[in-house]
Amino acid sequence: MSGFFQSRSGVAVSSDCQDAFNDLQFGKKTKFIVFRLNDARTEITVDKTSNSADYEEFLACLPENDCRYAVYDVEFEKAGEGKRNKIAFYTWSPDTAPIKSKMVYASSKESLRRSFNGIGAEIQGTEFSEVSWDAVLEKMMRV
Repeated sequence: MSGFFQSRSGVAVSSDCQDAFNDLQFGKKTKFIVFRLNDARTEITVDKTSNSADYEEFLACLPENDCRYAVYDVEFEKAGEGKRNKIAFYTWSPDTAPIKSKMVYASSKESLRRSFNGIGAEIQGTEFSEVSWDAVLEKMMRV
């Protein structure tokens, strides 16, 4: 198995996930990464990477009817502290996603999340308003 970590659900995390995260965190080559379960639901893999700073492009990568994980390098201004960067970890589980998909994603999240050091905040979304730029900035300002 090519997994780096394995969840209680038996789903493994592909080593490609850690490589992509390292590129985002250290290489600053990537602005966001979207992760998904493979079709057999046995491994978490990289679905998409992008260096685009367009947050709407990132949101367009989150499907309306299925779950995903993602990380986004959030750049923002904090009063009195200047420009800041923090990495947000997203769990996207829309209400319209199949129940089985929501269950597998929920039980597999921690193995992916634990494989990444340096996460500044976790964002959970079941609808797009919960992952809007304003909602994310509000959460980042508090951490």
